[in-house]
Amino acid sequence: MPQSSDSLDSLFSRAVPGVQKLLPYPPGKPISELQRELGIHDIVKMASNENPLGPSPKALQAMRATMDDLALYPDGSAFTLKKALSRHLNVATSQLTIGNGSSEVLEILVRAFVLPGDEIVFSQYAFAMYPILAQAANARAVVVPAKDWGHDLAAMRDVITPKTKIVIVANPNNPTGTWIRGAALESFIRSVPRDVIVVVDEAYNEFVQAAEFVSAVTWLNQFANLLVMRTFSKVYGIAGIRVGYGVAGDVITDLLNRVRQPFNVNSLALAAAEAALGDQEFVQRSTENNRLGLQQFVQGFQTLGLSFIPSVANFIAVDVGRPAMPVYNSMLRQGVIVRPVANYHMPNHLRITTGLPEHNARCLAALTQALAN
Repeated sequence: MPQSSDSLDSLFSRAVPGVQKLLPYPPGKPISELQRELGIHDIVKMASNENPLGPSPKALQAMRATMDDLALYPDGSAFTLKKALSRHLNVATSQLTIGNGSSEVLEILVRAFVLPGDEIVFSQYAFAMYPILAQAANARAVVVPAKDWGHDLAAMRDVITPKTKIVIVANPNNPTGTWIRGAALESFIRSVPRDVIVVVDEAYNEFVQAAEFVSAVTWLNQFANLLVMRTFSKVYGIAGIRVGYGVAGDVITDLLNRVRQPFNVNSLALAAAEAALGDQEFVQRSTENNRLGLQQFVQGFQTLGLSFIPSVANFIAVDVGRPAMPVYNSMLRQGVIVRPVANYHMPNHLRITTGLPEHNARCLAALTQALAN
């Protein structure tokens, strides 16, 4: 028997106030959805910053070797992956928290530290999960206006109050692809009160080839209030099995692992991540393909007379000079999926993931045709 609208309204009203007001995170359109909608089967997806080379071959081999043990729970301590990360990053295993993607690590941090009415500070044009997590915790999201599409660190420092629990800096930033020089970021972290946690989200750090870029992992021993987040979803090509990690001092890490769910990362993901970490030849091929792809898009945008935000990540945001949704929809009809970013208050921009050279060429051709309509 269907429930009355009154009983449904009553259930809704009992939800956490912040959750009641939330809109779900909008992911990039899946290939299967476009196939169902338009009957198109020759599709290239360049919307979700995935690796066009696919997974590391070593990761695939490791997953196949793990298949026979799927009746068993995964290692809840992620012992061997932590050992591999410890060697790779030159940190202690006690500094590592493994998550179902790096976004879960941030969610765990919010659950561990943030109370209703606390503040979480981040930049305009920041990853959409930051405000979602703040609102779900009934915290106040303090959004600092961007400077040249990137972080205004001085302004972010100025808005910190006694209610601020977390400050998030994405380096490089998604969806703009901007980045912060090492000296500026270190100075900012040093200026933040020691009881405020600074999160540096380095999901795209492997793609950066700028000489003045410095990973915040370098400063972990200096700042007990620093947490660095990374993921295996981007350069390592295993977004489909969701594994990421956080690196911090022992105090933060101990608290995170008290809140973390047991067995939060599955056996296939643990095995694949460890193997992918050891496949640096694949990483080099991925970053080189990305470097050439960014060049290809820059040249294409310049030919079309379009402005864009210079990027060091594996995507680039282009201003199409008009509301982007009609352009996006035209490209969909041509079998090319890119990402409109109006939800980031960038209504004229499309964010495009770098692909293989032939993907990039097809995307530029579709963009050219869409702009001509």
